[in-house]
Amino acid sequence: MKLIASLAMALALTEIVFPQNPAPVTPNPNSQYRIGPDSLAQEGVPKGEIRGPFTLPSKVYAGTQHTYWVYVPAQYDSAVPASLMIFQDGQAFKAEDGDLRAQNVMDNLIYRREIPVMIGIFINPGRTPEQPEPNPREWGDRTTNRPTEYNTPDDKYAKVITEELMPVLYKEYNISKDPEQHGIGGASSGAIAAFAVAWERPNEFRKVLSIVGSFTNIRGGHVYSDRVLESPKKPIRIFLCDGRNDNRGQGRGGAGYDEKRDWFFQNVKLMKALTQKGYDVNYSWGMNLHGQKFGGAIMPEMMRWLWRDGPVSTDPNDQVERGFRQPARRI
Repeated sequence: MKLIASLAMALALTEIVFPQNPAPVTPNPNSQYRIGPDSLAQEGVPKGEIRGPFTLPSKVYAGTQHTYWVYVPAQYDSAVPASLMIFQDGQAFKAEDGDLRAQNVMDNLIYRREIPVMIGIFINPGRTPEQPEPNPREWGDRTTNRPTEYNTPDDKYAKVITEELMPVLYKEYNISKDPEQHGIGGASSGAIAAFAVAWERPNEFRKVLSIVGSFTNIRGGHVYSDRVLESPKKPIRIFLCDGRNDNRGQGRGGAGYDEKRDWFFQNVKLMKALTQKGYDVNYSWGMNLHGQKFGGAIMPEMMRWLWRDGPVSTDPNDQVERGFRQPARRI
């Protein structure tokens, strides 16, 4: 009897120590996304120059200033108007070891004639002189004017770009005045800010790159899908990307779902609204978390698609067209 009792106790302990149905281990949603050759510096490809940082005082947001850097491709010729691409959260887009490395993307694609020669701008959110510059760990949501500038669905940030930044750029560089040659992009709150600039100023910006865009109710940004449906169609081209494991509008423990705070839902909703209105829209839905992993992996293709309609020669004897773009001659 003592032996039987001991065996029963041992079995009971075994059931406690070794559960029959352990929780399944799921892969990291970002595990499949990494940058490719187009986002890396390549041997033989002329490198553009990043100039700055420069400081842009703001009257739109009184007391703040914006730090920005200028990417000048090796092929830039001051006698020829260049295209323009502006990236919000500039520190993240230009980070040499980051997930985006936009300067490498532009170097490689310009060299191979896959996008036009363009000036690139990396601009950070506004801050007071006493506030720290955003960095890869803190993009400025708790330390700068980023939440107000980027997430509020109004035209104030568009004024920073079009009325404060653009006049400075036109003085320093030969940039095309054609709005079809002006693109703007960002990630997360920077993406909704980029969309707002084009939405409010389509006669100045017509190409939008959006990575995990915060078209959500942080400060009312979920309204854009309805605005698209209710407003006359605007001449905007946009590439959206987001992931099924982005922030999904659920509180702690999965409680209190709010679709207005569901990033993936709102990105899909905006895509459907743009499609219904006949916009030139492209999109890609991954498995990613909130961040730049997926967007960084496909950013070269996003840029190719946005800038796909540049002039092209089909003359087989056009050796300039058939050659890589070389650095401009400096006099």
